[in-house]
Amino acid sequence: MSKEEKRVPELRFEGFHDDWEQRKLIEVADYRNGKAHEKDISENGDYIVVNSKFVSTNGAVKKFSDELIAPLKKGELAFVLSDVPNGRAIARTFLIDEDNKYSLNQRIAGIIPHSDTNSYFLHSLMNRHHYFLRFDDGAGQTNLSKKEVENWTELYPSIEEQDKIGSFFKQLDDTITLHQRKLEQLRELKKAALQTLFPQKTETEPRVRFANFNEPWKARKLGDYLSIPKKEKKVVKKSDELITVKLNLGGVVLGSSRDTLSLGATAYYVRHSGQLIYGKQNFFNGSIAIIPDNLDGKASSGDVPSFDIININSDYLYTFISRPVYWKQKEAFASGTGSKRIHESTFLNFDICLPNTYDEQQAIGCYFKKLEKLTILYQSKLERLLSLKKSFLQKMFI
Repeated sequence: MSKEEKRVPELRFEGFHDDWEQRKLIEVADYRNGKAHEKDISENGDYIVVNSKFVSTNGAVKKFSDELIAPLKKGELAFVLSDVPNGRAIARTFLIDEDNKYSLNQRIAGIIPHSDTNSYFLHSLMNRHHYFLRFDDGAGQTNLSKKEVENWTELYPSIEEQDKIGSFFKQLDDTITLHQRKLEQLRELKKAALQTLFPQKTETEPRVRFANFNEPWKARKLGDYLSIPKKEKKVVKKSDELITVKLNLGGVVLGSSRDTLSLGATAYYVRHSGQLIYGKQNFFNGSIAIIPDNLDGKASSGDVPSFDIININSDYLYTFISRPVYWKQKEAFASGTGSKRIHESTFLNFDICLPNTYDEQQAIGCYFKKLEKLTILYQSKLERLLSLKKSFLQKMFI
């Protein structure tokens, strides 16, 4: 007997063997509409208004109300009914975790599971289900009706098996949330450190310094610490072997024909690990990086020039010039009538402020490098968890 005939998922908890049964939503939960809150929005209200932005950001973006106009109860699902074409909010669910805290806005449905339906099971099954997404034609705004939602039909196991599955996904989601919070904390920590460990605007020294460093800082030009390699080896490389710079991420990657910074280039130059590179046309998007060891000997076009780093800590140098506040201040120096560029001579004339001692440079550079490694680690863990959840959703539901 096939999987479809047996109506069972690919992966199950031990001890469960019965077929799952087909049910309409109206058979497993009650439906209700939210109410308008526009006249009751308050900056310091006691109640959270559950609207599409709140649900789509999993509670990160909030509006408040002084009145509990349409109270939501613990275990109830908030379900987004309306969104723009190809929107990411439509059919998203948010599981209410507390009584007398949330008020249901209009264009959001309240889904109240029956006693024989596990709320977290339904939340995991219903969220962005393909049945609801098919109503989005990509042209007009999607507005799911009460009838369309109530007639949604799916397969359900016994309440005991629902409880097991619901508990499993709650633990997985809690772990994902912890990693997301840690990642956000690391990003906020870096943002604060960039503002305090480097001089701001007219300042000549930072507001915060590591212990035992008190010598004055100095103002110099990038050209004092960067030099164009004297003998660049000119080669012809296939597009998938090019070094490019990830926009806004500061990472270095092997490019492809789609993301090379100069598709029409015919000459490429061998680059080496430890060199600093930047994208002439994309400098204002943060296209700056230091070539890692695994890309030593690869090539980039003239639109991604390289420099040898001399007499400065490379981690400090990279952190200083990769700050958004730094490259945004340089837009006036770009040249060109079409695509604006920062040429090598202009780049080398940019300013840099740095500690007088290499040890302080190293301390600052090392601090940010550790932050970056932690951020990459948690980002990688989060991506793996999200991939794992996607796989379990496919295998534990029919």
